[in-house]
Amino acid sequence: MNLEELPTSEFAFPGPLRDKLVGAILDGSKTTTSSLAAGYLDEPLPVVGKVSAVLDSAGNRVAAIELTEVRVVRLGDVDLRHAIDEGEGFTSVAEWRADHEDFWHSPEVRAELGDPGFTVDDDTAVVTQRFRLVP
Repeated sequence: MNLEELPTSEFAFPGPLRDKLVGAILDGSKTTTSSLAAGYLDEPLPVVGKVSAVLDSAGNRVAAIELTEVRVVRLGDVDLRHAIDEGEGFTSVAEWRADHEDFWHSPEVRAELGDPGFTVDDDTAVVTQRFRLVP
């Protein structure tokens, strides 16, 4: 598979968090991810079977992943299996949620959404994705 021919997937923003997430994808510990449905207003939701190249912080294509599950759920309904499979060491949904709320309330995410006061609550729609590394 030629990574250069694939659409790309980016995790977080370039920098230490992206480096951590990409490392977890490459070592196989990260097999799920979460994003805000609000971030998809101008683009279609991802679909099962989509194969994409993972970008590192330098913009290099470092691996291919295939989506095996895509769900839109309430933030309050994200389950422990998903949280653990994010590969960041979460041991509870509350821990996962606190970390994600910090990220989603960051100035970078609020700027990307065009809403400086954006906040989440239990009813916020979240896109959860499960994927596998493509050999």
